[in-house]
Parts: sequence; structure tokens; C-alpha cells
Amino acid sequence: MPIREGKAEEIYIVASGELMALYAANNIAKGIKKYADNGKVRLGGIICNSRKVDNELPLLKAFAEELGSQLIYFVPRDNLLQRAEIHKKTVIDFDPTSGQADEYRNLAKAIDNNKMFVVPKPMTQERLEELMMQHGFLDAM
Repeated sequence: MPIREGKAEEIYIVASGELMALYAANNIAKGIKKYADNGKVRLGGIICNSRKVDNELPLLKAFAEELGSQLIYFVPRDNLLQRAEIHKKTVIDFDPTSGQADEYRNLAKAIDNNKMFVVPKPMTQERLEELMMQHGFLDAM
């Protein structure tokens, strides 16, 4: 909705190395592309919210490149997030000296310093599945 209404200009897609997450991310890229001609909306990059699946980092890099974009940051999985959530706090509020807090600070810096904004080139479902197979997730049919 914010894309369609012209309220969003700088979009970051958060995904993981799971098929459904990449399918959803690709659909968001389709939406950005659809409205890019009539507005200022651009993709700033992909943020990986790691789920610790096999080959996740190379897959997300390849996914971002296929879209014509970048993997702007890889957030490693840490259960500190769940502990902070149960206390109704952000990780930075819950444990400001933790490595995970530093990850979120570094993510913010990466976004703040970003200069790459593109109209994405979404994939077909077949191409997305090929990309997954290339990274060892799906058995070839």
C-alpha cells in the first residue's frame, strides 16, 4: 500500500534463505517495479534475517544480484532476540553491549550509507526455483 500510494521511496526487503521468504521478497520486488515508473520508489537492497539454513549467505547474495540489487546486510541468527522480545525490549535496550546489538547498529549504518537504489528485475517462479537448486535446496526434477 505505501508503494502504491507513493509514500515509500527507499525500500529494503527482509528475507531469509527459505523458499517462501524469497518468494515473498520477489513479489515485493514486482510491486516496486510496477510503481517505479510513476514514482520515486526504488529498492535499496536485501537484508538477510538469517534462519541458519544451508548456503544462506551465497543464496541471498545471488538473489539480490539477480534482482539487480545488493545484499546490504546479513543479520546472523541469535536467540538474544527472543529473550529481548519476551522482556518487551529491543536487543539494543535489552543488552546494549552484545554482539547482536552491534549487528543492528551496523545494519543501520549500512542503510544510512547506502547509495545504491534500483528498479528491481524480479524473477519468474521457475528462475527462483533454479536459483534455489543451484544453492542445493531443491532436488532437480
